[in-house]
Amino acid sequence: MNFQKIIFIVGPTAVGKSEVACALAGRLDGEIISCDSMQVYKELRIVTSKPPDQLLKAVRHHLIGVVSVREEFDVARFNALALEAVRDVRSRRRAAVITGGSGLYMQVLLDGIFAGAPKDETLRRRLKEEAQEYGTAYLHRQLQRSDPQAAARIHPNDERRVIRALEVCRTRRQPISSLRHDRRGLWGQHEIAAFALTMDREKLYRRIDRRVEAMFAGGAVAEVKSLSGVPLSPTAERLIGLREIRGYLDGAYDEARAKELMKLNTRRFAKRQLTWFRKEKRLQWITVGENDTVEDVADRLAKYLSSSQGGQ
Repeated sequence: MNFQKIIFIVGPTAVGKSEVACALAGRLDGEIISCDSMQVYKELRIVTSKPPDQLLKAVRHHLIGVVSVREEFDVARFNALALEAVRDVRSRRRAAVITGGSGLYMQVLLDGIFAGAPKDETLRRRLKEEAQEYGTAYLHRQLQRSDPQAAARIHPNDERRVIRALEVCRTRRQPISSLRHDRRGLWGQHEIAAFALTMDREKLYRRIDRRVEAMFAGGAVAEVKSLSGVPLSPTAERLIGLREIRGYLDGAYDEARAKELMKLNTRRFAKRQLTWFRKEKRLQWITVGENDTVEDVADRLAKYLSSSQGGQ
């Protein structure tokens, strides 16, 4: 079965995206392009929940373990690498199955990325100092005056995005919202079928808890310890698991507390993922039932793709 649509399979962590994507890609003679902001790092396998070796061998994957934790990896770099992978997969007449949990990465691939403005570290430091002294809400009020559309989209407490929007306004002398109108992504250029997997919240949380337990049993502590002394990039520093396990290694608390914190922060992350994806109206939601197998879910996606209702 050869399918020409570009397929997205997204959803919260631990919902089973990787397994379903592999099952579907196998049926479609396809390859997987990761849309995950954590699995790009080479040195981390356990705490980033990379697909197991049997899945990586069964279906070719792209963008798994492609950069060092020392390197900054932002959305622009992801977009360039992912688009290159999409072109490569399609040039060989294979189906591109894009899967992961990053809503921002998905959105950029669908809608494109604007050129923005080069980083101005001096301006950025000054804005960060203002945020520390007066609060992020103070900068957000400045953004409301400079670019009301961007301010409406960005939460007043989201310091990083508020600062970036002000940085673009002041270096380009143009609102960041107006620059977004010029971007172009896969949507409108290709046939797209976009699915989001979800399940009962309590079942998802139980899966997360079991995954964290499996990480610790599988060597997560040793994996994080191996990075001791390695200078991590700001993006790598945000990985869930690093801070929690470091606290244990530094003696701030015991292993049980590290597990508890990691479970809690992963559940919070899953909740944020679901909030992001629910705002995306182009997604077809698929509820994974209590007794559904990976093949059951892949069957439902395949049937949807084969129907006249599938895709863009």
